[in-house]
Amino acid sequence: MLLRTRNPTIHKAAVSVVRVFRYAFNDWTREMDSTRRFVTMAGVVLQGYAFYALWTRSLVWPVMWPSGPVLYVSIWLLYMLGYWITNVLLTSEFVRKTQLESDLIAAQQIQRTLQPDEIEQLSCYRLESYYRPLRSVGGDYFDVIDLGGNRTLFALADVSGKGMPAALVSSNIQALVRSIADTKLDVATLAHRLNQHLVRYTPRNRFATAIFILLAQDSGELMYVNAGHNRPIICGSGSTTFLEPTGLPLGLFAPGEYDARAAKMHPGDLLLVYTDGLTDSISGDGPESRLREALTGEPKSSLANLERLIDPALNEDDVTILLVQRTVPEVRDGIMLSGSGG
Repeated sequence: MLLRTRNPTIHKAAVSVVRVFRYAFNDWTREMDSTRRFVTMAGVVLQGYAFYALWTRSLVWPVMWPSGPVLYVSIWLLYMLGYWITNVLLTSEFVRKTQLESDLIAAQQIQRTLQPDEIEQLSCYRLESYYRPLRSVGGDYFDVIDLGGNRTLFALADVSGKGMPAALVSSNIQALVRSIADTKLDVATLAHRLNQHLVRYTPRNRFATAIFILLAQDSGELMYVNAGHNRPIICGSGSTTFLEPTGLPLGLFAPGEYDARAAKMHPGDLLLVYTDGLTDSISGDGPESRLREALTGEPKSSLANLERLIDPALNEDDVTILLVQRTVPEVRDGIMLSGSGG
């Protein structure tokens, strides 16, 4: 079992050493079809038999045959035949894996364009985000969509599984949310339509937990649907509110009913939306209490506090954090000014 340490440098070094040993004892032919695997192993056996013949000074020991230069030429040809067979098939497998890696890099670049690098700030609100996939591509999706009329949609989803399959479903969800979201958006309808699509067009073992929050910027009122996701937290004024689940994860069952519930952000409140990769990476018991502690104090340091909770030794999933603060308006000379979103 990999030694767990809180030091990221030591942990990365330990992971590299373990990976080297795994590569050294890994069977690289296991993904070949049975015929190619058999021929590759035959090439390895031929090379081994060439060394055996060199050691016994015979191709058919205990009979000493052939002899003289013919023996050594035969051994060399035998070894080169095995080497050629093995090299051809393993090289073709290497080319195949290189092409897959190239496709993975392209997928990573495409997924980066789907996740917002910089979130456009809202008047009287301060938005921050953190996204780190476990692998090159991940199954987490988050978005901040301006619907006009001082209404903003916060969307976050966590697809079951990891890697490319989860990333494809995540990209599908992103496209669907963007296509459905409009000025008349209702979050319950949004969740219902997404569920119908995923049930119909994705494998039965693929589903997604999700949270959709519709913010009225002027009043701070929220309408939300929580489809089996981790409970977002509204923290401020000495109180904590959790946005409880209002339906099952998306893609499990049809038709799927989702209730929209209301909440509110008061000036100074913080809204934390996250995936379970965050809580699973927090050591000790009561990860939600640790999250609440990280949200207390100076709001501008809250995201940094949350990042420090992530234990590299425990991190085995994609981590996504969306942090929204409703700022307190400034008052100068008796005139109330809009809070800064920057």
